[in-house]
Amino acid sequence: MPVAAHKLLRELISLPSVNPAFLADRADLTGEQRVAAYLASTADRAGLELEWQEVFPGRSNVLLRLTPAGGNIRRRILLAPHMDTVGVDSEARFQPVLKAGRLHGRGACDTKGSIACYLAAMLELAARGPRPRGTEIILTALVDEENNQSGSRALAKAKCNANLAIVGEPTLCKIVTAHKGDLWLRVTTHGKSAHGSKPHLGKNAVHAMARVVEELETRYAATLKRRTHPLLGHATVNVGFIAGGKQPNIVPDRCEILIDRRTLPGESDAAVFAELSALIRRLGVNAELTDTKNAPCPALETDPNLPLVRQLTRCAGQRRTLGVDYFSDAAVLASGGIPSVLLGPGDIAQAHTADEWVALAQLERLTRLLVKFLRDQP
Repeated sequence: MPVAAHKLLRELISLPSVNPAFLADRADLTGEQRVAAYLASTADRAGLELEWQEVFPGRSNVLLRLTPAGGNIRRRILLAPHMDTVGVDSEARFQPVLKAGRLHGRGACDTKGSIACYLAAMLELAARGPRPRGTEIILTALVDEENNQSGSRALAKAKCNANLAIVGEPTLCKIVTAHKGDLWLRVTTHGKSAHGSKPHLGKNAVHAMARVVEELETRYAATLKRRTHPLLGHATVNVGFIAGGKQPNIVPDRCEILIDRRTLPGESDAAVFAELSALIRRLGVNAELTDTKNAPCPALETDPNLPLVRQLTRCAGQRRTLGVDYFSDAAVLASGGIPSVLLGPGDIAQAHTADEWVALAQLERLTRLLVKFLRDQP
């Protein structure tokens, strides 16, 4: 009899998979290899086909395939959660704790809960049958979502031909077809240093930056509120970091801020960059603007009327699809030509928190939803 999702999730939480970008010198806690090995072993026992896609040395995407009866593949559906997690404040977070109908532990909802549900659904289909006719199902467990989405970028680059990707993120088991994009930018102002007793001989880069921050957080932010999307609301800007100067008695000659700019479908990174460059020029400050992202993070907008999306939405009992503010692998896969939606147990409000958890009822609900959707493929 197939294993319940909550049992799978207990085992997954106990396998540390912190993204190496967030925890230096702890090989015992970082990397996705322990989760990947667990999935490979489970696939072997269930008779699922296994494929590895190396992204970095020792860090590979894991593809578990459930091929249709007769081997005639007319469509392909990806189930695409990520294996990595953010860091922890205590190693106790890798010990799953069940209380009040909730399973606590790092990755519980972001996104080991999704892995558990997706895997439980595939195991049930493999064990009980009948297999979906003409539809290949691939559980594609991805690396590096929390840092640079390298796993999904590698999959998209490989031109994986699929009709739909269901991406595991905490959505309270609701179908999400749109999310905002994300652009990270650095602004650096330049001045002239001088002794603090004679500030008139220098040019204060912090003062110049104060003008930039004020403009971004007031007038520019107000203009973004007029740019709206029916599922996503308005675009946003946030100045999340500032640094400048060395000590009180020196006029600072340099100051830096980091900006998070959430974009809407239809907004391009190039257009936003040009817009902010023009803003800085209008202020008349000596500053430079640079993009700090290694790769583009565009907004997602998948047509909710696509047949597979409509069918999935009906299975979820929704009248319409939703949008979320955060970025995900779905936009990367969509940019590679795979229509993508988000669907997973848990609430994004619990993700990345010290006491991350997911409700057992949501694990059960999502597993049933996926089995029904996948089994009903024509």
